[in-house]
Amino acid sequence: MEGFVLADGVFIFIATVMVMLMTPGLALFYGGLVKSKNILSTTMHSYTTMMIVSVQWILIGYSLAFGPDVFGFIGNLDWAGLKGVGFEPNPDYSSTLPHNLFMMFQLMFAILTPAIISGAYAERMKFSAFIIFTLLWTTFIYDPVAHWVWGVGGWLRELGALDFAGGNVVHITSGVSGLVIAVMLGKRKAGGVSTPHSLPFTILGAGLLWFGWFGFNVGSALTINEVAMNAFVTTNTAAAMGSIGWLAVEWFYTKKPTVLGAVSGAVSGLVAITPACGFVTPVSSIIIGFIGGVVCYIGVSYIKSKFDYDDALDAFGLHGIGGTWGGIATGIFASTKVNEAGADGLIYGSISLLNKQLIAIGATWAFSIVGTFILLYIVKKVVGLRVDDEVESIGLDLSIHGEKAYDKPSF
Repeated sequence: MEGFVLADGVFIFIATVMVMLMTPGLALFYGGLVKSKNILSTTMHSYTTMMIVSVQWILIGYSLAFGPDVFGFIGNLDWAGLKGVGFEPNPDYSSTLPHNLFMMFQLMFAILTPAIISGAYAERMKFSAFIIFTLLWTTFIYDPVAHWVWGVGGWLRELGALDFAGGNVVHITSGVSGLVIAVMLGKRKAGGVSTPHSLPFTILGAGLLWFGWFGFNVGSALTINEVAMNAFVTTNTAAAMGSIGWLAVEWFYTKKPTVLGAVSGAVSGLVAITPACGFVTPVSSIIIGFIGGVVCYIGVSYIKSKFDYDDALDAFGLHGIGGTWGGIATGIFASTKVNEAGADGLIYGSISLLNKQLIAIGATWAFSIVGTFILLYIVKKVVGLRVDDEVESIGLDLSIHGEKAYDKPSF
């Protein structure tokens, strides 16, 4: 037993630092997609989120998300400041992991989620507004939803909805909130057209995301067992199929299979498999990943232009749409033969799980939309949301941060 405890601890320590690497990976992924005059401000969003949420999580966030339950909605503040959260395991979450290691693993999810949102408002949001919004959003949107889904006593957990690694908690909340921000901020001066200045940065960022996603999904098993290894296989398979699905549709319609499409499709597949990875078979992950790539391509290429909103780096197109499909797919393809702690989905003869998944998805959408709108309204009244036209024209790097990523050569 002692060796098993040690193995789990090492496993989750490695998974934790892998998930941490996803936020710098996201900074590269997003940074390459913006104009060169905004790369520093865009990457600053990811790194500042690491600073803000790391402190918030220690003071109140972890207790609100995973602490003792209050009416199925949120945790209380018994664990504020990590009171009582030490090396001794908490069997409610894991009997083999130090409680503070579990806390750190969950922190990396809490950091990544608001960082994803930043893709929606890139190149035009005030830095002061971003800071206040990130702190408020993490406290009042992320922490409650994390408790609903993963906290002991959370109402969606009690309902029986399944979310293995964050389809609802991470991707739907961030993607839908990103859509609300994009609409409220309005389009960039360039008319909502993204101008990638360094696709190699984006490609490198996508590779780091794919790598870190193994810690994200596989680590969510919290122990080395057959469920974890199944998640390893399904995660990689869905990423590959997401890329294939995106490229297939893109190649058909535009006659050009792009590298940006390939890596965007991989992220789409990873998002789609996140809630399902520990509950579905590898063959099911092929279907989930492929459809994830297709629907996210449609979201990015057609839905955004049809409804005319400026989701700058497609936070909603990849994460909101992909996470929603992933939650539905879990209700269709989940099997107790893969994970006894799960449930059988629609193709195994039960519609009950799919109904629960739809309730969870609908609740997360509604809470994210209403909550984000209220928080943005508050921030707008306090400091305003958007930079002025001159700042946007000059670029946020120089105007806000007093720095440039690139200097003209001296020869």
